[in-house]
Amino acid sequence: MGGFKKLSGKAAALDRVNVDTDQIIPKQFLKRIEKTGFGKYLFYDWRYKDGQLDPAFELNKPENSGAEILIANENFGCGSSREHAPWALQDFGFKAVIAPSFADIFHQNCLKNGLLPIRLSQGETEQLLLKAAEAELILTVDLETQTVYSEDGFSASFPIQPYWKTMLLNGWDEIEITLQLEKEIEAYEKTS
Repeated sequence: MGGFKKLSGKAAALDRVNVDTDQIIPKQFLKRIEKTGFGKYLFYDWRYKDGQLDPAFELNKPENSGAEILIANENFGCGSSREHAPWALQDFGFKAVIAPSFADIFHQNCLKNGLLPIRLSQGETEQLLLKAAEAELILTVDLETQTVYSEDGFSASFPIQPYWKTMLLNGWDEIEITLQLEKEIEAYEKTS
């Protein structure tokens, strides 16, 4: 996976609370073990109506095409634990998700799979939801400075644990973190 340092891209608003993982990627599509191919099933029950894209669904609107940042509301990613949820968001094209709160397991699954979950305050998130719903919103997410900002003056900082920040900046997963210690592991094995 590639490193995440700075992203400037279109943001799409999904102003719904308690979006659970079964809404993000319904259970009937979890038969694959690859990390790709899930984007077409993202929010399937909301995106499709009678097998056709529902033009009323937020992410189906032409102005949200190509969005790389998803702005959601409280408790995003609640429900059952499934890595498929961040895989589906990434495969659809999202690189970051902004919300006031995330379910803990979903938050961890995002970090482990290179999708940046950004916690902003409820007020900051509401500002972004409103801006994205009114007109095209281009946001910049800077992981190094831990800030989100736009050209119209919006700016907010977000917390992230140093361990996860290092992993995301370098594009590492937990196996690659372990491999950083390969020499130490080999030295230890020789003494055992």
